[in-house]
Amino acid sequence: MSQVTVDGRAITTEGSILKDVIKNRRAVAARVDGVLVDLSSPLKEGQVMETVDMDSKEGLAIIRHSASHVMAEAVKQLFPGAKPTIGPSTEDGYYYDFDYGQSFSPEDLEKIEKKMEEIAKEDQPFVRREVSREEALDIFTKKGEPYKVEIINDLPAGVESVSLYELGSFLDLCRGPHVPSSGFVKAFKLMSVAGAYWRGDEKNKMLQRIYGTAFASPKDLKEYLTLLEEAKKRDHRKLGRELELFMFSEDAGPGLVIYMPKGGMLRSLIEEFEKKLHFRKGYDIVYGPAILRGRLWEISGHMDNYRENMYFTELDEQVYGIKPMNCLSHILIYKSKVRSYRDLPLRYFELGNVTRNEKSGVIHGLLRTRQFTQDDAHIFCRPDQLIDEITAIIDMVAEVMAVFGFTYSMEVSTRPEQSMGSVEMWDLATKALTDALEKKGLPYEINEGDGAFYGPKIDVKIKDAIGREWQCATIQCDFNLPERFDIHYVGADGEKHRPVMLHRVILGSLERFIGVLIEHFAGAFPVWIAPVQAVVMNITDAQGDYAAGVTAKLRASDVRVEFDSRNEKIGFKIREARLQKVPYMLVIGDREKEEGTVTVRDRGGEQKAMTTDEFIQMVKSAQPAV
Repeated sequence: MSQVTVDGRAITTEGSILKDVIKNRRAVAARVDGVLVDLSSPLKEGQVMETVDMDSKEGLAIIRHSASHVMAEAVKQLFPGAKPTIGPSTEDGYYYDFDYGQSFSPEDLEKIEKKMEEIAKEDQPFVRREVSREEALDIFTKKGEPYKVEIINDLPAGVESVSLYELGSFLDLCRGPHVPSSGFVKAFKLMSVAGAYWRGDEKNKMLQRIYGTAFASPKDLKEYLTLLEEAKKRDHRKLGRELELFMFSEDAGPGLVIYMPKGGMLRSLIEEFEKKLHFRKGYDIVYGPAILRGRLWEISGHMDNYRENMYFTELDEQVYGIKPMNCLSHILIYKSKVRSYRDLPLRYFELGNVTRNEKSGVIHGLLRTRQFTQDDAHIFCRPDQLIDEITAIIDMVAEVMAVFGFTYSMEVSTRPEQSMGSVEMWDLATKALTDALEKKGLPYEINEGDGAFYGPKIDVKIKDAIGREWQCATIQCDFNLPERFDIHYVGADGEKHRPVMLHRVILGSLERFIGVLIEHFAGAFPVWIAPVQAVVMNITDAQGDYAAGVTAKLRASDVRVEFDSRNEKIGFKIREARLQKVPYMLVIGDREKEEGTVTVRDRGGEQKAMTTDEFIQMVKSAQPAV
């Protein structure tokens, strides 16, 4: 018998306390002395266990991972020839990749889902066991599962044992943990099937990836599926075509955006807003070339740490890199003359086009492109100015997100495995970011290992109208590039000192942000950034001249307006304008012509008579103060 602590209560137990903690079927796993384990794990004298609830973030990930095993068990029962590979949980669900001779059809997914329901009802236990590396190799070799054998062979030399999980007839190589039994996987849905290369390498075999999702309760699943339906209506790719904002062309190439007139106007309005804001905040606008000599990318560390994401070309027998980031030109501007401590901080802002070698499989509308524009800025400051500069950026983020109506949360992303610079530099940079957030009294989470290769960062995740999170603004603290490029300033003591460099974006990729905006507003943009703010429409030809005059006056007052003078019924004109999400429709008939007014109808169907000047003032008042 052992004395242990479970969720703050002292308990006397022998081995596992599985039966005690899952009576209400809320706990799905546990942390024992800080390590995530199965509930069936035996407890030793003095250990402390905290159960993981199914509604928690960790609990949901465990349910989803377990659902992937339930799905694999169903697939193996229905399609014995399918060879399983890997099946992790994801942010929205889970997937499992299978080597199968043909594509799974929608009918196959229905069969798999039905079989999963049967397995869940059987409440089969997840059974974990530890075996030696050699025994695991023997097991999966005999089972004819080459992918599991490859995974085991690729384990580091020091790994002598592995864990296996058994569910019914399905045995998997897995770290775990899992829910106690298949009955905990009670709210799931198979979503789609797609091709996926083994280990993400296009040189490897194409596999069949079945995507699914799972939740703690049927209610949560239903809410999620309803959300997906709403998201389909808001899909920026669909709305982008319908509203004639942007397009893609196979002739141009994948991941390369072509802005159409209305999309060009939308982008221009956002850029103009940003320029005014940055001028007011003390930034200088700069521009750098699209390509730079290869030796600069060697100095910066991009050649060693980012090469696979870059494009290169050769000019005059020298290698040039097409820029994936704007920072190097800004460093060259800083180095162009001697800087004094009195000059700092220097804030360089560029709406710069960057190009990155994204794999075709991850390209997704405006959200993931090969060429995009960043609202990029680099701040060079003294160490004693660092916290104030970071907090000023945080304030700027708050101001901009309020204009667009987004709420947001903060994450601090720390040193990744592939990085450069000393641990001391990284610790200093990370502390500066967390100190600034704490100075502002802002909560934040730590995202281990997801920083840039040259420094840690604050990632700002905005939440849209239907609750989805998007990563946009980023603040990166960098002690490395100033060192590698040997930049300095002359201090009050007359000696050379090293500045700190802050990389930051507020909206991030303009393409991505526009995609998010389209989905957030479902294409019905606020008046101030609507590509067309109003459509003037006459009821009959008798009002044509007056309507044309109203249109001219609006245009002269910088209202973005179109004149629909077609010989169509007014109901048809209104319906078309509403489908185009135009904020205002100005209807003009005989009465409006006689009274010198317009009837203003908004997208919601509300209407009101007013003069043209009153309408102009109403539109102008919607412009955010910058």
